[in-house]
Amino acid sequence: MADYYTISAREVKKGEFKAEPGPIRYLKSPQKDAPTPAHEISAKEWIKEVRDLADGKADDKIAEAGDVLIFVHGYNNDANVIRNRQLQLVKDLGAEQWRGVVISFDWPSADSTLNYLEDRRDAAKVAQELVNSGIRPLAANQLTGCQTNIHLLGHSTGAYVIMEAFAQSEKDGTLFKQDWRIAQTAFIGGDVGAGSLAANSEWAAPMFKRIMRLTNYQNPFDHVLATSNAKRLGTAPRAGRVGLPSNPHSKSTNVDCGEHFSTLDPKKQTFFGTFAHSWHIGDRVFTRDLAMTLEGRIDRHAIPTRKKAGTQLVLQDKPRPAHYSSWGLAAPPK
Repeated sequence: MADYYTISAREVKKGEFKAEPGPIRYLKSPQKDAPTPAHEISAKEWIKEVRDLADGKADDKIAEAGDVLIFVHGYNNDANVIRNRQLQLVKDLGAEQWRGVVISFDWPSADSTLNYLEDRRDAAKVAQELVNSGIRPLAANQLTGCQTNIHLLGHSTGAYVIMEAFAQSEKDGTLFKQDWRIAQTAFIGGDVGAGSLAANSEWAAPMFKRIMRLTNYQNPFDHVLATSNAKRLGTAPRAGRVGLPSNPHSKSTNVDCGEHFSTLDPKKQTFFGTFAHSWHIGDRVFTRDLAMTLEGRIDRHAIPTRKKAGTQLVLQDKPRPAHYSSWGLAAPPK
């Protein structure tokens, strides 16, 4: 992919993006550059190009018109970090045989942890923009027969943005009545309360109504999500650190990454941000698990990069099944 695609919800002043909410812009940027307002193209052109790219990569054994993964970042991220993570996902998912397009939804978050609570308020504001710029066009395309699989990956506060976006969509009369779906949703370092993902959670209900599956990747060593962290002001235990609650929704799956994470040497890993909170993007074992999750061919309990430990699923370093790529053939090869 010579260029990469971004939906920006940042304010623009003097030709530069700022850490405040602003009108949606659809960006097509060269890989060598961080996104700028100068990279804006029309919404119609952007949507067509992304769909055409997905269709060109499509594996008709999985998705008739291809797959699009929307990456939603967390707080304390600047444009270069977001770009680096997006391009790393493109590289690593491609190496793991996932055939799809990775785009990012860039909402305004500052580069200081002191702005954490302000970023949470901004996240709530821009959730509606994710509805308008992502979910609404998706719903319209699905109603006209579009078979593109849309997936969501939320890192840190990005999980909050995703959940709030579904909650906002439920309040939209037109979207509420339409039959639209998201294929797979995954949280990494999810900065949402574990209890908010319970089966009886009113906030999570709109999300679970629309998605096929939620996969929560848990790391008990994620000190950024510790309730003892001063900036968190005693928030409830987070799903990205402690996992799902004791009464999880039937559409949710928890993958404990602690055992694998504890073997990683940061000096030998590719990552962007704080290692314990941001190790996922750049790690080949996590990426392989995510790729098979997005493809949806294997039951969540049988994905080979997961082992059972009691009632838990634990991330492990295992390859794909030997003949995996041939499973979807409609007829024996001649």
